[in-house]
Amino acid sequence: MQSQQRLLRPRTDPTLWNFNYGPAGTAIGFDGLNAPETVATDPVISFKTALWYWTNRVQPVISQGFGATIRAINGALECDGANSATVQARVRYYTEYCRQLGVDPGNNLTC
Repeated sequence: MQSQQRLLRPRTDPTLWNFNYGPAGTAIGFDGLNAPETVATDPVISFKTALWYWTNRVQPVISQGFGATIRAINGALECDGANSATVQARVRYYTEYCRQLGVDPGNNLTC
């Protein structure tokens, strides 16, 4: 996929990286490699892609803590010092929500 096409994806598109369009397309039933813009133009495909991404890339690491979910979603952009301010902001929001709900945020909060 050309970089220009990647820029056209809506902010709500959870696939984030080009290498996810092929597997998502195969699983959902659209040509993710040759027509990745389908995720941005077809609301049903967009929703299915979000569910595919969550169940295949994020859900398997939830038990490893909040930091693992950050890595699964935005690892290359935020983890390993790439954007520590953003990671810290996510952790602050998450721990505040946990406090308001009266639940333990758990361990491994950062990536």
